[in-house]
Amino acid sequence: MSRRSRRKPLVPGAESGLDALKAHVMKLEGYPVDRERPDSVKYEVARSRGIPLVQGNNGSLSTQAAGKVGGPIGGAMVRELVRMAKEQLERQR
Repeated sequence: MSRRSRRKPLVPGAESGLDALKAHVMKLEGYPVDRERPDSVKYEVARSRGIPLVQGNNGSLSTQAAGKVGGPIGGAMVRELVRMAKEQLERQR
């Protein structure tokens, strides 16, 4: 059974904001980011980790290899969101 890709954000219209966040945090992580195509940073992350990620079908890529690419990106985004939330809470005090 194949899994359906969930490439759409749950909140309609949030895609551009998520792309901007991804570009921001990956730039902070030291990766070159194309502001017009922030999603392309995943190929740079893959290249730096020796993962053979290519545009198009990556069906032969193992789950472990995919996690080595998506983990650092998603982890950096979550860390930044937590930092932003803490900062916002501090301002409210």
